[in-house]
Amino acid sequence: MKNYLIIFGSLIMITFSGCQKKTIELGKDISFKIKKDISYGKDYDQKMDVYIPENQTKEKNVFIIIHGGGWRGGTRSELTRFTFDLMKKFPENIFVNLDYRLASTTRFALPNQTDDIKNAMNYVEKNLKIKPKYILLGNSAGGNLSMLYAYKFDQDKNLKAVINIVGPADLNDPGFKNYDEYAFVEKHLIDPKIVDNKVSLMDFGSPVYWINNNSTPTLSYYGTKDNVVPLSQKKILDSVLTKNKVYHESYDFDGGHLDWEKGSNSTFLINKIELFLKSLDKK
Repeated sequence: MKNYLIIFGSLIMITFSGCQKKTIELGKDISFKIKKDISYGKDYDQKMDVYIPENQTKEKNVFIIIHGGGWRGGTRSELTRFTFDLMKKFPENIFVNLDYRLASTTRFALPNQTDDIKNAMNYVEKNLKIKPKYILLGNSAGGNLSMLYAYKFDQDKNLKAVINIVGPADLNDPGFKNYDEYAFVEKHLIDPKIVDNKVSLMDFGSPVYWINNNSTPTLSYYGTKDNVVPLSQKKILDSVLTKNKVYHESYDFDGGHLDWEKGSNSTFLINKIELFLKSLDKK
């Protein structure tokens, strides 16, 4: 513990050298050191913001925040406000707000984007000298990536939970096929070279396909009026998690795809996340 405090104290001077030192105050006795625009890879998109509690005295969980945008758009800045709200609720934890390599007609989303989740974890562990448990939290495409990484790519088994917000869990769902960009998903989401010929591309990119009885506990949040990722996704995900006896909770809100972060919807979600994580600590 003492060694960890020494390392943490030297972090400001050594770990993220070259980044401007900043502090954010979020209320009484809640403050974080901010390290902005950290490059965790060579690509321009491989950037992240890291928030470290100033009053941290022991190793805690690390939240990895993963934005949406259809796998080929969006930025981490879209979730900065929500990240701050989470920091107020969980002031002893480290937060990483992540950008990742975006897909295009010439670059597949997978495996780049799940690799980037791992790349960010490796960077944090190497520079902070810690081996934490992670909470992956993503919205829309970020929700899909959070679940997919947890159920398929987490070889280290170092995840505590997945928080999936309006994320596509089953790409084969007829309701999701109404998505305006579904043709892009079919053609450019997954590099066929990484997929066994016995598995379809849409199965490979569907988190539900990879769920087993050892899968990561999951909390999900879906909109009742979502025309992008329909409420049917919640039912499908819940069914497969239940079948495999994976601990999970799911909730819905009255609104469309982007309404989860509005007013009382956001407050409700954060309170449910708090209770969900507390229940995991008791297990």
